[in-house]
Amino acid sequence: MDINTYNESSLHKTLKTLYASENGFQTEVKKDGYIYDILDADGNAIEIQTKNLSKLLPKIKKTIKRGKKITVVHPLAVQKTITLTDTEGKIIAKRKSPKKESIYSLFRELTGLHPVLLDEHFSLEVLLVTITEKRMRTDTDVQSKNGRRRFKKNWLKTDNELQEIIKTVSFSNASDYLKLIPKSILPNFTAKSLAEELRRQKDLPSSASTYAHLVIWVLVRMKLIEHTGLQEKSRLYKINDNFIQPEAYGKFY
Repeated sequence: MDINTYNESSLHKTLKTLYASENGFQTEVKKDGYIYDILDADGNAIEIQTKNLSKLLPKIKKTIKRGKKITVVHPLAVQKTITLTDTEGKIIAKRKSPKKESIYSLFRELTGLHPVLLDEHFSLEVLLVTITEKRMRTDTDVQSKNGRRRFKKNWLKTDNELQEIIKTVSFSNASDYLKLIPKSILPNFTAKSLAEELRRQKDLPSSASTYAHLVIWVLVRMKLIEHTGLQEKSRLYKINDNFIQPEAYGKFY
């Protein structure tokens, strides 16, 4: 087994197979000191990344420097089912997770990638998916595999499985990102007004509004929006004049 696939989840493996098999591309290709998930015949890359997108930045920059295109595919679980099995693999519990992601969850992953998001060689494909998270009961309370649990629990997460791709959202230019700013709050808005509008969107989970400040943070650093002043002690923003195309924005939903 290749060292790059040893800890690969079913979700990652399924998406990699899907993207590669549809086009007959190579997988797990070594190039310039990196192992790429997928390379096409022209040397353009596709990377499947379920979390920690910022870790890809050196690889992305290297690929761009070679004059090749790179697409990062990132799944977001808008619905998750959790199954718990005993040590023999028998399901002993099954439930729907209350945690739901949305397209705005993406921005927690973009803080480290903002330098390349508008590069002509870079694109991002966000998959809104449903998944099954598999957990296994343990005899005693244990720490998680990544060591991040504050308190030990009597189960371990063993895998994520893809159930369905509901929607694919592509990002390759300024308009794609600015569409996520609701038209109702333009032309001038604050992080607070953005959060309030996201809370009003019935087709978004309540967690979407918590990413308002990150949306602002990323778009400012991409130079897509700019600070224009204060409104009741809150920073006021507007779309950068270089990107004003009102008819194109606020149309994600």
